[in-house]
Amino acid sequence: MNKIYLAGPEVFLQNATEIGEYKKKLCGLYGFQGLYPLDNVLELNANNPQENGLMIARANEKLIQEADAIIANITPFRGCSCDVGTAYEMGLARGLGKPVFAYSNDERFFLQRNIEELPGVNRLSDELFVDQQQMTLENFGLIDNLMLDGSVEAPIIRHQLVDKTQKYSELLGFEQCLKQLKKHLE
Repeated sequence: MNKIYLAGPEVFLQNATEIGEYKKKLCGLYGFQGLYPLDNVLELNANNPQENGLMIARANEKLIQEADAIIANITPFRGCSCDVGTAYEMGLARGLGKPVFAYSNDERFFLQRNIEELPGVNRLSDELFVDQQQMTLENFGLIDNLMLDGSVEAPIIRHQLVDKTQKYSELLGFEQCLKQLKKHLE
């Protein structure tokens, strides 16, 4: 049974364990075993929070090494781009030669999110936009940073939410990634 690392910001939700269990159940329906970051059983009793944080990071890296593939929720998190931890996990998986699949519960492209959410964006021409620090905005028609889009095996699933309160817990895009992965492995 192929093991799938389940990356994304859902681990910060108050019902993170419940969401993870449901994602793992969906994986099972497609013949996969889901590896969720909160599956790690760690005793976070170090004398300082930095040691505890690094312990979590190493445990997640180990799960990624054990996985055969990764599915990442790249819905924008605390800004215009995906969760930076998720981005790192995608890069690590890609570097280890593992297939990466991704979905976003925000259907807007990266440029549109930046224009709408960053202060002081100016349009210099039809194709060129800069932020308030006069730094250009990526304009490649991609879902997120070009390196993230470039790391995935299949097109990133974009899902428009009906209920905005489900931004990180809606799993229709996740299930579409499971279908992509199953097809990829055939």
